[in-house]
Amino acid sequence: MAAKASDDPQIVARRAGLVFFLKDLPSRRMIEGYGERFSPGSEASIEQALIMMRNASVLVRHIDQYFAANDLSQLRFLIMIVIDREPDRNWLTQAEIAEKLDVSKPVMTRTVQTLLKAGLLSVEADEEDRRTKRLSLTSNGQALLIDLLPGYFDTITSFMESANTH
Repeated sequence: MAAKASDDPQIVARRAGLVFFLKDLPSRRMIEGYGERFSPGSEASIEQALIMMRNASVLVRHIDQYFAANDLSQLRFLIMIVIDREPDRNWLTQAEIAEKLDVSKPVMTRTVQTLLKAGLLSVEADEEDRRTKRLSLTSNGQALLIDLLPGYFDTITSFMESANTH
């Protein structure tokens, strides 16, 4: 169940120019120069935002690496966790998941199909509206989440601890 680039939200975001990957931030002098020209007084906020965006992109890379090492994509994990965290029921429709994750219908369809084929999700028709399909975690999907969550939290915790020491 190797992660495909087509269903990886980070690759989709990168293609759309939505992910910040600037290893070396502009100097304080450069930020001040632009700030004076375009938005006087905003230099500290701009610098903080750039640092925050760089740190977020580095964290996303660490999380992507963790999931890749476990033969999963972040989107597949997010679909599973969104279903699992539902408080009042153990299922969601594909449209509900797509809305919660802000993922397009084609990407969602491909990714859900992959999870169904892998035996991590099951699908059944809604009893009230047979056209609506309910997606739920299988026992294998639940077990995979339980196996992945400690490493996921460790990845985030390790990153945050190292970020707080710098």
